[in-house]
Amino acid sequence: MLDSLPAGLRNRLALGQFADDDRGIEGLPVRLVVAFVVGVAALSVMLSMVNGVNTLAVSELDAKPSPDVVEPGEQTVEVTAVDADGDPVSGATVVVKSGTADLDGVATATTGDNGTVTLDLDPELGPNQDEGTLAISLKPPAGDQYVDRRENTRLLVVRQ
Repeated sequence: MLDSLPAGLRNRLALGQFADDDRGIEGLPVRLVVAFVVGVAALSVMLSMVNGVNTLAVSELDAKPSPDVVEPGEQTVEVTAVDADGDPVSGATVVVKSGTADLDGVATATTGDNGTVTLDLDPELGPNQDEGTLAISLKPPAGDQYVDRRENTRLLVVRQ
């Protein structure tokens, strides 16, 4: 195998001159740092370009029921749809359905200009059940940049 190497390299190998030579990794850490810095800079430029695109900007909706604790039986509850900044959102569809408390069917309504709907609910608790919840979900207004991905505030039903 040594016969196929050039004569100068073969002589250095034979004399053991490469045993103390550590220059092979001398520039490697610097090159890695430069590549990392350039990569991070390029990624930040790409993310800032994507962040500026209006079609990707969305705001999470949340439901704010009032009152948020009710008793079993016929109740009137106001639900306000709010965006991530706490501002009311008009045109959102509010859906209230059974959770751990029972509700006969599903109650739905669309928020008005003030972002609020009034719903007539008749929650029921099972026998030996002192409390339960009703699930509230929101369907964002069509054509707007809102989403409802996270769980919303639940309406607590408590037997007094």
